[in-house]
Amino acid sequence: MVYERIAKDIAKIAEEKKAKDIVLLNLKEISVITDYFVICTGESFSHMRAIAQEIEKRLKEEGVSLLNSGDFMDSRWILLDFGGVIAHIFSEEARQFYQLERLWADAKRVD
Repeated sequence: MVYERIAKDIAKIAEEKKAKDIVLLNLKEISVITDYFVICTGESFSHMRAIAQEIEKRLKEEGVSLLNSGDFMDSRWILLDFGGVIAHIFSEEARQFYQLERLWADAKRVD
């Protein structure tokens, strides 16, 4: 249940930072990688980076550590690994290209 709360916190932070098309996927029953994906889109790399930095900052304040470094930031896709929750912040083009929601179509969407 703690991972669901973290995932919802990430989605809320992304929404506050004006991310677009936020999707929360529950992968618990179909993946050993993680329990949740939070997927969203930024309008530019600066916007994507601002979303990522705010998520990292606010979760750190809650005692949730980022497991990967900033090495996963590029202009198309920023990945933030919090263990049981992975946040994906995409450019519009990368999101259309990788189509994670389609790849993980068996996952349950969380409101």
